[in-house]
Amino acid sequence: MYVAGSFVAEIGGVVTDQVVLSQPVAGDGWLRDARRARLLSLATLAWLGVESVLGLAAGLGSHSLALIGWGVSSLVEAAASLIVVWRFTGARTRSADAEVKARRAVAVSFWVLAPYLVLHVAHDLEAGHRATPSLLGVVVTSVSLVSMPLLGLAKRRLGARLGSAATSGEGTQNLLCAALAAGVLAGLALNEAGWWWADPAVATLLAAVAVREGRRAWRGHACCHH
Repeated sequence: MYVAGSFVAEIGGVVTDQVVLSQPVAGDGWLRDARRARLLSLATLAWLGVESVLGLAAGLGSHSLALIGWGVSSLVEAAASLIVVWRFTGARTRSADAEVKARRAVAVSFWVLAPYLVLHVAHDLEAGHRATPSLLGVVVTSVSLVSMPLLGLAKRRLGARLGSAATSGEGTQNLLCAALAAGVLAGLALNEAGWWWADPAVATLLAAVAVREGRRAWRGHACCHH
């Protein structure tokens, strides 16, 4: 068992088990899972590099706060992926101390996102910028809407088996990316209908979620689906 304690929490209408993870003994199966976590993080890192560049280009071109925030969140996710790669490389793979450092670094990566989004929302609202349609933004966010949930759930399952809140936290960031992609697409559609406030609202909601998830990652909590 990797779980030190658990309780049931309802999040967004979905009941999950929220668990505090502790470091298990590193057997052959555990080491295989550690390699899988590292490979998944490397693959994610490659995609996020493309995603962040395209998302920021689309957001800046269309003055979409949600698209810009989504592009920046991709950079934050990339940092989390790098942290997990670092955590499961070399002698650190078996190190409980490396897990603690990685978990807290992932938490900080969540917190970096929140103030940026709030400040950017305030600036663009004051300047009177309004989001305009972006075909590039729609295409890139649609790809992430499909791919990121698969990566996120896989990493959270691996995080539970590894007793790694850092890996689970990275998976949560992937799920957050997918949720934001859905929000961005909805915001762009609502903006076309005249609901201009939907775009900054999505960006502000992301900031609040990032603070919450950062706090949970720092404490070593993760939500694991069964």
